[in-house]
Amino acid sequence: MQEIARIAREARERMAAAETLSELDRLRVEYLGRKGAITRRLKELDALPPAQRPAAGKAVNDAKRGVQQEFERRRAALGEQVLERRMAGEKMDVTLPGRGQRAGAPHPVTRTLRRVEDLLQRAGFDIEEGPDIEDDFHNFEALNIPPLHPARAMHDTFYLDDGLLLRTHTSPVQIRVMRRARPPIHMIAPGRVYRCDFDITHSPMFHQVEGLAVDEAVSFADLKGVVTGFLRAFFEESDLPIRFRPSYFPFTEPSAEVDIRWRHGSGRHDWLEIMGCGMVHPNVLKAVGYDAGRYSGYAFGLGIERLAMLRHGIDDLRILFENDLRFCEQFSA
Repeated sequence: MQEIARIAREARERMAAAETLSELDRLRVEYLGRKGAITRRLKELDALPPAQRPAAGKAVNDAKRGVQQEFERRRAALGEQVLERRMAGEKMDVTLPGRGQRAGAPHPVTRTLRRVEDLLQRAGFDIEEGPDIEDDFHNFEALNIPPLHPARAMHDTFYLDDGLLLRTHTSPVQIRVMRRARPPIHMIAPGRVYRCDFDITHSPMFHQVEGLAVDEAVSFADLKGVVTGFLRAFFEESDLPIRFRPSYFPFTEPSAEVDIRWRHGSGRHDWLEIMGCGMVHPNVLKAVGYDAGRYSGYAFGLGIERLAMLRHGIDDLRILFENDLRFCEQFSA
C-alpha cells in the first residue's frame, strides 16, 4: 500500500509539471494505460492473501481516481494555455465591414400561392385552413365518396392508424367550414395535399387551392365568371381563350374541366387542362346540414405547382423540390 501511494504521488507530481498535452498523454499511458504502473497493481491483487485484498483494492482504486483527476485538471489547464497562445498570435480587424448576405426571395411555389390568394381575395373569397391529417368522413364520405366508391382509387391515399389519413385534397376544409357556418359562404382553402404518386409531373406532396361559394340562387354562370376572370388575371392575358369541358367529380354535379389555349415552347398552341370545377353536389350540402332545395353552390380546385410551372416556364415538377440554388436564384429579383 505504501508502494501504491508512492506511485500515485509520483504520477500526480509529474503530470502537474507536464508542459505539453502530448507529454501529459504519455504520462497517462505510463500510469493508467493497459500496462501502466497503477493498472499492474490492480492485476496483482489476486496474489495477496484474501484478508488483505479489500484494503489493497481500495488503495489502488483511490490512487487511480486521484491520478485521473490530476490528469483531467492539467489537461484543461494546458488546453486553455494553447487557446490563449493561439488567440495572442492571431489578429482580427473588427473594424472591417462584414461580408453581408445576399437577399433571398420567396420560392416560386410560394410566389404563385400568394398570387392566387391575392387575386381570389380581391374577388371576395376568405382564406380558410384545416389539418393535414384528416379522417375518412371529412376527406371522403361527406364529399359524396362513400366506402368502396371507385373515386377513392383515384386519390392513392396515404392511410395512417386509427382511421386517419393524409388529406388528398383541401376539400375537407370546405366541409369543416360549412358545418360551423351558414350561407352565404365564399372561401378558398390553400394548403398541402398528399398522394402516392411521383414522376415528372406528379409529387407525393403538392399544393392546392380549392374554392367554394354557397348561397341562394348560385349558378354555373357565376362559376364561369369567377374562373374566367381569375385565369385571365393570373396569366395577365385579357383575351386568354378558356373552355369548360364536361367531366366527373363525385362532389360536384355538373362537373367540368377547365382548359386554356396555351402556347408551347415550340410555338404551337394547344388546349391545356388547368383545373376542375362544378356545382356542389346536393349530397354534399345534405351532409353538412344545408337545405339543398334552398341553397346551391359551386366549387373549383387547382394545383399551385402546375400554375407555377406554366407561369415560369418550368418543364419538370421535381425541380421545384430539389432546392438547387442555381434554380432558386433565378427568382431573387
